[in-house]
Amino acid sequence: MKTEILPALKKPRYREVLTIPMIVLAAYIVLALAAPVIAPQNPYDPLQIYGWEASSSPGTPGTGGYLYLLGTDGLGRDILSTIIYGLRISLVVSVTSAAIAALIGLTAGVSAAWFGSWVDIAIMRLVDLQLSLPTILVALVAIVTLGPGIDRIILALIIAQWATYARLARSVALSETNKSYMDAARLMRLPTPRIIFRHLLPNSIAPAVTLIPIEIGHAVALEATLSFLGLGVPIDKPSLGSAVAAGFQYLLTGQYWTSLFPGLALFGLIASINLVGEEVRRRLDPRSRPL
Repeated sequence: MKTEILPALKKPRYREVLTIPMIVLAAYIVLALAAPVIAPQNPYDPLQIYGWEASSSPGTPGTGGYLYLLGTDGLGRDILSTIIYGLRISLVVSVTSAAIAALIGLTAGVSAAWFGSWVDIAIMRLVDLQLSLPTILVALVAIVTLGPGIDRIILALIIAQWATYARLARSVALSETNKSYMDAARLMRLPTPRIIFRHLLPNSIAPAVTLIPIEIGHAVALEATLSFLGLGVPIDKPSLGSAVAAGFQYLLTGQYWTSLFPGLALFGLIASINLVGEEVRRRLDPRSRPL
């Protein structure tokens, strides 16, 4: 009797806890989409930035007739506005890079499983080589080679992430190639591109879907790390990572708010994405469901 009651008692609590990161993530997305309407200041517009108000503490009245609730940074930008606009860049960079990396990795992994022979060997040796290195190291080498910029950091994150999807897709596709519907496709002598993109690839996507939310959170952390090191989004662009980097030099002077508040926003974004991604994986992966 206990084994039947305990799961029933624990399950609602688990769902209630999961609603918190879902609400937080939804709030982040709304703030990012509505940044021009919600943000008190446009950090991109030099006409709205006043240099004499640089490094103002939280709660300082501003020239524009509103309070700097979270203070201003060393350039005179409102920290709250920088966070709201920074969410847009962080989410666009992470979602775009994760989606394209998933597409490239899935195609490479499925192609390796289907063609086998030297194609499989070449792709998987490249995957093994990349996965043997820390992801941040791969991203650093890529961004140093490509140079700074939003488009280039997206490309660097794609290079750093595609191999994870490729390995997963290959393992799933290998099991799919031995199923009856694949034998039927071969007997019908369908063109190879049609077999791969109409039959094999769609049936190999499901495990990758559970990986994408986790990789989005990973991409947010990578972008923030690269921007903090001065190799990602330029410091005059308000991404969360560059906002933390811009305020870091002022910490020793007691201006904690310049890095603290963007850092807390970054932590909340990564944590909410990871928790929601874990819930997506738990729901879609039958092996993680409780018996």
